[in-house]
Amino acid sequence: MAASAPPRTILAYVGLDLMGDALMKMPFVRALRETYPQARITWLAGKGKTVFSGPLAPLVKGLIDEVIEDAGIGSDWTELFRRPLPGRHFDLVIDTQRRVLTTLILRRLDCDRFISGAMDFALSSQRPPSGYRKPVTMIRQILDLIEVASGTAVEEKIAPLYDPASYSRATSLLPDGKTYVGLVPGAGGRHKCWPRERFVEIGRRQASRGRVPVMILGPDESSWAAELKTALPEARFPLQEDAARGAGPLLTIALAARMAAAVSNDSGGGHLVAAGGVPLVSLWGPTVMEKAPPQTPTLITVLARSFGSTAMEAIPVDAVDEAVETLLKKN
Repeated sequence: MAASAPPRTILAYVGLDLMGDALMKMPFVRALRETYPQARITWLAGKGKTVFSGPLAPLVKGLIDEVIEDAGIGSDWTELFRRPLPGRHFDLVIDTQRRVLTTLILRRLDCDRFISGAMDFALSSQRPPSGYRKPVTMIRQILDLIEVASGTAVEEKIAPLYDPASYSRATSLLPDGKTYVGLVPGAGGRHKCWPRERFVEIGRRQASRGRVPVMILGPDESSWAAELKTALPEARFPLQEDAARGAGPLLTIALAARMAAAVSNDSGGGHLVAAGGVPLVSLWGPTVMEKAPPQTPTLITVLARSFGSTAMEAIPVDAVDEAVETLLKKN
């Protein structure tokens, strides 16, 4: 049952937020603000950094009032003997993770209500209705925490993220008059990468159909640029073209909004282009797609296991090419 008075101060706890993590949590951030429009919301990253205090800070302006990062809260059992954030009181604390030790530490916060899904809500002030089953996706799991706290239904809303200054730069890099198809060949783990030569082949096919392939190469893939420019001279490399101005994640999101479709691995770059609302073909091999799919309104997933393996090499070019054409026909 929801409290009679809405909370005036709310703390949301996360361990840390890398780029992909934070982008997947944006529906939660928006829903928290929509549910509690008058509250002061504090975002606490207890075990590391959060990009909400850095490159993605413009996207949460007006949604989050305070960000605390690298707080050293939630890791060590000795924390059970002291109070986290001494001198601070919160009407509502929402624990978005499920590690029991961390939850027990957070339970020591000075707060009126504490919401956590750890141990099937055993440590939570409020619980979901009888018969509740934990959803598969991470974002639905944490949206349900808001439902439990508020007693009202919370819809999962996927909306493109928008930064006006970045979109202006993206328009100059990818001007009107052409059809752009994004290619995002990188990933944090190389085992999650579809072979680069297959991205090149997709780009060649798109160029032969009158479209412009756009390679999105992050800092970890910038050394690939020369090789890929030689293999695919028709392609644009906007992040490298704009590198002198400090190309960052907000520009990648804005570039995606200029594209008619894109192809990516399971990666932070894939989540970035998805955040721009581009119709996306997402390629998956050894990782589990169902838990954290990219947040974009139009998504086709191509799974290596559909072709008898979990290795990315199992995904054929023709299957990806067909998926891209399907997305383009919908536009």
